[in-house]
Amino acid sequence: MGTNITQGYLDAPVFGIVSEAARRIGVRAFVIGGYVRDCFLGKPGNDIDIVAEGSGIALAESVALVIKEREGRRCNVSVFRNFGTAMLKYHGIELEFVGARRESYSHDSRKPIVEDGTLEDDQRRRDFTINAMAFSLQEEDYGALVDPFGGIRDLAAGIIRTPLDPEVTYSDDPLRMLRAIRFATRLSTDELEFRIVPESLDAMRRMRERISILSKERIVEELCKMLLTARPSKAFMLMDETGLLDLILPQLSMLKGVETMEGRGHKDNFSHTLQVVDHVAEDEIAAIARGTLHDYVPNPDGNGTEEVVRTSPNVWLRWAALLHDIGKPSSKRYDPSVGWTFHGHEVLGGRMVPKIFQSLKLPMNEKMKYVQKLVSLHHRPVALVDEEVTDSAVRRLLFDAGNEIEDLMLLCNADITSKNPQKVQRLKKNFVLVQQKLREVEEKDAIRNFRNPITGEYVMEVYGIGPCNTIGKIKEYVKEAILDGRIGNSFEEADALMREYAASVGLQAVR
Repeated sequence: MGTNITQGYLDAPVFGIVSEAARRIGVRAFVIGGYVRDCFLGKPGNDIDIVAEGSGIALAESVALVIKEREGRRCNVSVFRNFGTAMLKYHGIELEFVGARRESYSHDSRKPIVEDGTLEDDQRRRDFTINAMAFSLQEEDYGALVDPFGGIRDLAAGIIRTPLDPEVTYSDDPLRMLRAIRFATRLSTDELEFRIVPESLDAMRRMRERISILSKERIVEELCKMLLTARPSKAFMLMDETGLLDLILPQLSMLKGVETMEGRGHKDNFSHTLQVVDHVAEDEIAAIARGTLHDYVPNPDGNGTEEVVRTSPNVWLRWAALLHDIGKPSSKRYDPSVGWTFHGHEVLGGRMVPKIFQSLKLPMNEKMKYVQKLVSLHHRPVALVDEEVTDSAVRRLLFDAGNEIEDLMLLCNADITSKNPQKVQRLKKNFVLVQQKLREVEEKDAIRNFRNPITGEYVMEVYGIGPCNTIGKIKEYVKEAILDGRIGNSFEEADALMREYAASVGLQAVR
């Protein structure tokens, strides 16, 4: 990894256009931030930040004029005067323009006082050295790397470091503590593990209470980005190490530790949870590559849903993995005959999900219900592994899970962990049998999207009665019979059973 940029990172026509536009209005312009960093990582993107020593808005408008002259078409510029920024799109590339600036902060806010500045002032205000590098777009030194804080050196070494004193950087904007953790997690690979320098970690421990000035929405945005990385556990271990986890998600911190009674201890549920989250991330990415995971989106006509192949990770599946054992601290008991138990932890965990979502200002809609369902059901398939896998049990699992069955099974497979490789191998082997049984029962009985063949309207029509509790009892009786396998999932068999049961409770059919 070097500072030579002859690989064509600035060969795209848009950079020449920006260079020409800057020359025309007499400002110096630079590509800065993530695009530069990602060029050296070999994965440049289509989101490009341009900083100008002058007005970023004027530069964007000049760029639009050059595009019109060269291509004969109008390029729309979105201007955000309150922030002094502008944005435009050019052939699939999104460019954001800002004037170079220096910033100062008050203690009780992460909103800076902004003044015009130089490129170096602008680089100095950046969060990390690896995000402070810039490419020159001036004709005389086009493509030169401007790197006053050694970002290229830190990138090569896998180091997350702030340009200034980390205590100042994190005090000014405490969101940068979470960004440091996120970058260390996202940029790490099998070949190079990124680490936050010790003085920065120390500053994060000292400044952790500063996150109280952040909105929950900004915190959650970072958490979701962490969860969508290839190995989310690194992020949560760093949050735990710096004391941030206790402040952001104390329910997860409560999973830490091993209690011992009579020489018998249970596993550390915090470490187990992070292992499960990593397994889910790995397994989901692999399943997406195979095209074997599906999502269910509303039909265009608004009637029901249609199945589509998943093409990107589902952050709510990752949240379900993170929270799947959240009920264990409240359900932990010691039984001398069997050791430590966590009976009903999935039920308690399911009840906790809405409160956690509400406290973090996560969406209280179908996303929360999806996570709640997976947390509440995550123990069911594992229980089937240790028991005889009956059609009835599988039907009930399919009925309760519905369209979330694929994600539930992925989560449950990831939940099979043990220090005993033979035990893991045995459980995984049995789990394959459960999955096979699910497919067989679903093909035969179509239970996943079960709709009771007997409706309340039909019962009222057949027996000439109005709304009453008896109707619900009839429908429930028929549903249970189908799930138990006593009758098939068909209208004819359901109708016959309905009439038999209704007669037993004294109802006479009128048709």
